[in-house]
Amino acid sequence: MLSEQINDEITLTGADQPAGKLLRHYWMPAALNEELIGKRPVVPVTLMGERLVLFRDQGGRLGLIGRHCPHRGTDLCYGRLEDNGLRCPFHGWHFDATGRCLEQPAEPDGSRMHENIRTKSYPVVEKNGIIWAYMGAGSPPAFAHLDCFRAPDSHVFAFKGLWECNWLQALEIGIDPAHASFLHRFLQDEDPKYGYGKQFRDTADATEMPMTQVLREFSRPHIEVEESGTGLRIIALRDLENGSTHVRITNQVFPCAITIPMSNEMTITQWHVPVDDHRCYWYSMFTSFGDPVDKLKMREQRLKEHHLPYYEPVKNRANNYGYNPDEQDTLTYTGMGLDINVHDQWAVESMGSIQDRRNEHLGKSDVAIIRYRRLLRQAIAAANNDPATKPPFVLNDDDAAKVMGPRSIDVIAGNDSWRDIWRERDDKRRAACSWPAAFRG
Repeated sequence: MLSEQINDEITLTGADQPAGKLLRHYWMPAALNEELIGKRPVVPVTLMGERLVLFRDQGGRLGLIGRHCPHRGTDLCYGRLEDNGLRCPFHGWHFDATGRCLEQPAEPDGSRMHENIRTKSYPVVEKNGIIWAYMGAGSPPAFAHLDCFRAPDSHVFAFKGLWECNWLQALEIGIDPAHASFLHRFLQDEDPKYGYGKQFRDTADATEMPMTQVLREFSRPHIEVEESGTGLRIIALRDLENGSTHVRITNQVFPCAITIPMSNEMTITQWHVPVDDHRCYWYSMFTSFGDPVDKLKMREQRLKEHHLPYYEPVKNRANNYGYNPDEQDTLTYTGMGLDINVHDQWAVESMGSIQDRRNEHLGKSDVAIIRYRRLLRQAIAAANNDPATKPPFVLNDDDAAKVMGPRSIDVIAGNDSWRDIWRERDDKRRAACSWPAAFRG
């Protein structure tokens, strides 16, 4: 159980809130690159409660500035994209990508008022399908050399989806290995090649047992959590009662991401980004160590589950997440279809838009959540109490180059050899990686 005060401390993300101050020390996904493809590359962005507009000017420069014109407050998402900036249609005030007002054509000739006008603006960069924003003070930190950033663009597919809940409960489901044996339980096993995004239908290493069967029949994992170069490494062990253990390595990437294995060749790194305190986007980067990803196919598959332009799920609270009691009897534990994203969405949204943690009771299987909250509160204290102290994983260039991975994989190993086997298997996968040598680091 947490007090209301502590729950507010770790969930609220306004610029004046403790968690909000912490999250502004890090780069955050602001939009997908694909959102700026087309005749008019201008999109609204709400990030940690701040209303912004993202655009690409005629010279290709990205700008992320305040959404409301500082003259009379009109919406710059409807601005004219011209003269290498964004011009307000109300009175013609013109802003560049840094938020400077360059012109006020309705003011008298010779007026220099525009020189004192700036709107809010934030640095933005593009990396493998996502546009990232830094909303903090001072110079932005360096990006860690994570696999999803080092891989060539051809081997990364990025997508996002909207959830109607606070960012923290969205993150916490991703660091909870025990829930997969229930929430993602399939009552029948099928060939994984006929589905997409069903990482729990993959084969469990060299055995004949599908992953769905592993999770269904061995539902009490032993969970270990250890610190890593990116946050926390979470190790879920399922004794298969035949002298071998299924080992699943996942990661909490601080402050608000996870990295999980999707298959032996692909990992997913997923950020949980506050729109405001009651909504969040998940941004996923699917990273292949094998063949280049089929981006067109993967996008088509995801768009079957989401509405544009805001990437809202087709299945949601309004249609009971597609719940079917007959399916719940015979096919899935939830009765909500085969896409595990929907299962997760139901779980985190059903808690309420901000979970009331005064009424929760954590057990031993929640060890990763307990450890993460401890790390989060320590980081919040550092960010709020001592401006001279950097929170964890706010990296300079030298340190960022040393932070790689994170390792995330499923393996079967002997009961006494699993610690060596999962590392050896990951090393082997990386050695055989199809990325050009320049991207391997």
